This record gives sequence, structure tokens and C-alpha cells, in this order.
Amino acid sequence: MSNAVKEKISMVSLGCPKNLVDAEVMLGCLAKDRYEITTDEREADIIIVNTCSFIKEAKQESIDTILDLADRKHDANCRLLIVTGCLPQRYQEELARELPEVDIFVGTGDYPRIAEIIAEKQGREEQIRYVGDPNFIYDETLPRLKSSPAYTAYLKIAEGCSNCCSYCVIPSLRGAFRSRPLAELVREARELAAGGVKELNLIAQDITAYGRDLPGRPTLETLIGELAAIEGIRWIRLLYAYPDGITNSLIETIRNEPKVCKYLDLPIQHISDPVLKRMNRRSGEAEIRALVAKLKEEIPDIALRTSLIVGFPGETDEDFRTLLHFVEEAQFDRLGVFCYSREEGTPAAEMPDQVSERVKRERHKKLMRTQARVSFKRNRRLIDTVEEVVVEGYSEETELLLRGRSSRQAPDIDGQVYITAGTANVGDIVRLRITDSSDYDLIGEIVS
Repeated sequence: MSNAVKEKISMVSLGCPKNLVDAEVMLGCLAKDRYEITTDEREADIIIVNTCSFIKEAKQESIDTILDLADRKHDANCRLLIVTGCLPQRYQEELARELPEVDIFVGTGDYPRIAEIIAEKQGREEQIRYVGDPNFIYDETLPRLKSSPAYTAYLKIAEGCSNCCSYCVIPSLRGAFRSRPLAELVREARELAAGGVKELNLIAQDITAYGRDLPGRPTLETLIGELAAIEGIRWIRLLYAYPDGITNSLIETIRNEPKVCKYLDLPIQHISDPVLKRMNRRSGEAEIRALVAKLKEEIPDIALRTSLIVGFPGETDEDFRTLLHFVEEAQFDRLGVFCYSREEGTPAAEMPDQVSERVKRERHKKLMRTQARVSFKRNRRLIDTVEEVVVEGYSEETELLLRGRSSRQAPDIDGQVYITAGTANVGDIVRLRITDSSDYDLIGEIVS
């Protein structure tokens, strides 16, 4: 920019951690272009909303946020309102008509050009759109301004998805699965470690597919080995592992590599074979049950997280009872439940026997009630054990208690640990004796 005074830009990022990484890359590009980044939208000259449109609730949150900030645009400093990410990638025509307050729309393939796009808007009154093919994947040449706490970071190891589940719009929003080169990921991880990162959370739509599309076909296990060798990295966490991609070799790596958290996010979506078949999932009930049993046998202290969908088209009462009983039997440490969202453009949206919203909500409530009992039981088993915990700050309720996360808890989606005795600094990883628990949280004392 030629102006002596820097314009201020504020970013609101919605949706998953993969979206957050995109937002951090945009912020890095803008900061490099000499914009000033602010967390206060009221003082921003330019506001960017990085959106999600995976399911109905995510779309509504994105729209509500855009409308709220559009109102603010009229009574604040904001001269440009920009909407980026999945929502414009999917609905650019509709958004352009319905949201004239938005100045620029940018899709998932064009966000690295954000500074150039803003410059192109100068002097143009009309709304502009940059929504092309979603085939971009960021690399080490692009700066990244990390917004998460200094001690933790997400490492996006791939983009897109080629699994084509019948309910999912991700392939149309993000393109086919494509891995980032191993050497590039190791370089980024080294930079993060040099900046104080101790916890790396590996993310992609399906981390178990990593490397299949690269020369030499490096595996996720190969990547983990390289990352574990980096000085300063203490925890490596595996998020979004497709069940049929979990090999014996990967199980051995999780079990034997001390830096890998004994934690696995294993989204199975359902357990009833008829539902799984309609979902176009590759693993059936027998394979899922065998995998869960094997993981618990091979890694007895592993914490398993999964996600499930209730109310999928054609899901019968019997299908749901099978799922409910499985949740009781499998004893997942963490579990997320989503009501099926009928997304236009997906095969599932055209399926017969759509389930009513009332039934979806009832099934959601029953499943979460069951999981609360399971989670409470799993947490009680940890009392009198010693866990590694990263200290994250003070409790929201009182500054007399520190809070943190154990290696069994991922950022933002799992519970917390409340520390009742001992002192530590934010970002320290300490040993904590668990003294009590609730449905989702743990309580403990630092072991000197």
C-alpha cells in the first residue's frame, strides 16, 4: 500500500480448524502487505468473515455473523466487508443477490490472493466476486499469522476430500484430496516449534489418506516420525482419521512414539450397516467394531473420539437402537452427535424416507444423554492417575483456579482440566494427579 497510514483489518473465522488455518494464511498475507491486524471489529477499516457451509447450522451462523457485521459497517469505521471461504464457494450467486452490503466474495481457491483482491477493489463501487475452482493448497511460500495460543498449532497436512460420502458437500467446496509435500510440512512444523509451539494437531478431511497422491507415497507414519524428531514438539495429536485407513503400522506408531498423544479422532458416523451403506461409507459394522476393539487392546490407555449422525434418510428405530447400544458398548471417551442436515447437491438429499426434525432432535438428545453417562464413567477411571496437562490460563469462573487440557483432550472440542493445587505458567506442560471429575471435565493437582 502507498498510504503512510496502515488500514486496519479484522478477521472473524467460523467453522472447523481447517478453516482457521486458511484464515491465518490470509492474515499472514495481509500483514506482509503492511495492513495492521486488529481483533476489534469496531476499529477495523476492513472486516473479513471466513465462513463455513458444511451443514445448515454452520450456514446460519455464517449468515447471522455477516448480517451483524453489515449493520456494524454502517455505524463504524468499516469501509469494506469481505466474505470468504465455503459459503461463497457454494452460493455465490444467491449471496450476491441477498447481501448487497458485502463488497467482495472470495472462494476457497482464491483466498491467498486476498491482498491483491482488496487492491483491485480500490475505486470500484460494484460488488466483486472471486470464486474459481477449489483446487488451491497453500505451501511454505505463503506467510501464516497464527492466531491460536503460542504453545499449540494446527498443521493442515492435506486439502480436499475424495471419499464422497453421500451426505457431504466438502468435495465440491474443497476439491479432490491432495497432500502437502512431506518436506514442506516438516519445515513448517520446525518454524512453529521455533516460535514456541509444543502441541501439533494434524488436520485434514482424512489424515489417513496422507501421501497416497505424492511421489514415493509417503505415509502418515513417515510424517509422524519426521515431526517427532523436531526439538520442542512435545505432543502430536491425530484428528479426523478415516476408519478404513487405520493400519497396523499406524496403530504401532501411536502406541510406540512417546510424542504421539494416546488419542485418536475416529469419525464413524453410524454403526448400522444399512445406514452406512446409504452414507457411502467404506467400513461396515463388523469392521468398525473390530477396529475399536483392536485400538483398545493394542493401546489400553487410548482416548477415542468419534462423531455420529442421527436422522439420516431411512434411519429406522431399529437402526437407532443399534447405534445407541453400540455407544454404550464401545465406551468412547469423547463423542459428538449431529442431526442429519439435508444439503442440496448431495445424493442423500434426494433419498426417500427423510426423517422429521422432531425425531432427529429426540434421537440426538437420547444419544447425548447416554454418552454423558459413558463419559462420566470414563473420567472416573482416571482418578488417582497422573496425566500430562498443558496449562491454558485461569478458570472462566475464578482466577483462583488454573485450567488446562490433558493429552487426552483436543483444543476447543473436548473438556478441560481444573487445577486446584500447584503453580505453573501458561503453556507449561505439567504432570497432574487427577483427584475428581465431572461428565466432561477433570480436576487435579500438579505433581512436583
